[in-house]
Amino acid sequence: MPKDLYAVLGLSRSASKEDIKKAYRRLSKEHHPDRHKGDKAEEQKFKEVNEAYEVLSDEKKRAMYDQFGTTGGPGSGGANGAGGGTGPFGGFNFSGFRPEDLGGFGDLFESFFGGGGAAKRGRREQRGRDLQVEIEVAFADVVQGVDRSLTLERQRPCKKCGGSGAGEGAKQVTCRECGGTGEVTHTTQSFFGTFRQSAVCEMCRGSGKTHEHPCKNCGGDGRVRSREPLTIHVPAGMQDGQTLRVRGEGEAGVRGGTHGDLYVTVRVRPDARFERDGDDIRTTVTIPVTDALLGTEVAVETVREPVTLKIPAGTQPGQVFRLKGQGMPVLNSSRAGDHFVTVNVEIPTRLSRAEQKLVEEWRKMLG
Repeated sequence: MPKDLYAVLGLSRSASKEDIKKAYRRLSKEHHPDRHKGDKAEEQKFKEVNEAYEVLSDEKKRAMYDQFGTTGGPGSGGANGAGGGTGPFGGFNFSGFRPEDLGGFGDLFESFFGGGGAAKRGRREQRGRDLQVEIEVAFADVVQGVDRSLTLERQRPCKKCGGSGAGEGAKQVTCRECGGTGEVTHTTQSFFGTFRQSAVCEMCRGSGKTHEHPCKNCGGDGRVRSREPLTIHVPAGMQDGQTLRVRGEGEAGVRGGTHGDLYVTVRVRPDARFERDGDDIRTTVTIPVTDALLGTEVAVETVREPVTLKIPAGTQPGQVFRLKGQGMPVLNSSRAGDHFVTVNVEIPTRLSRAEQKLVEEWRKMLG
């Protein structure tokens, strides 16, 4: 996770919930993978924006992050955590560094900060790739929430070997490439002398063990490509362009590694009857001038059911009335926004002789 979640969204720490929501909407559209096909940098920014929003939009996670710089508590080294270590570098955040990014200095870096060398790096699971998809739902679907089915083509664990990559009945043996150490050492001659660099063994991926023979179905990778159905739940209150993170539904990791995540961007088809403003709804009703003068009652269609709105005598053109709690559901809560009704007063363009006479008499009375 990025070092400064507020900076990712371009906000200050005093940003309101609405500021966070607006920044997320803008940036998720700006960096969406569909707009930048094959651009890994934009894909990474898109992930960072989603991770930042996931923390800052949740009051509890945000409070913990503001206090500790992490969502895992003090000294936990959790999301965005510095680790809170007790060593000489305990107060510095190394979350943005990866030893493998440092080339030949990776082992030196890990020896100082508890990494344990190339073999230990190799024993980490090789996580599966994240995936992004986009689905379209009707306006009414995000009022109640809806389940949507889709078919994904992705790498899934091989059923023949259970994801291990081992052939049937194969035993584990010492890796012949590294001799069981989990790493191989390369020697390089240079102007400065002889350099030795350790790297993870590609054959055993740092475990020091291999199988006698690989699975014939997956070739030892532990994964096969397949098309499978998946049901996605779109919760009530989702807004157009928001992205759901479905953990573990990305591609499978190599040889039993952790699954990646699936990012689902929701596109909401507009409804001509309603104008959405965040969690609020806005509509307009038109009444005759006589009803504006004398008062009336009108039926207002809301996102749930019709509601009777009482319009008092003397209502002015453009006057707005609020129907509390009749707006859109607030995402991940039991609350709902409001429904605002703007009154449009219809003034006739032509009057009958009788109507004109009445109006003239009324004008004399007022004069």
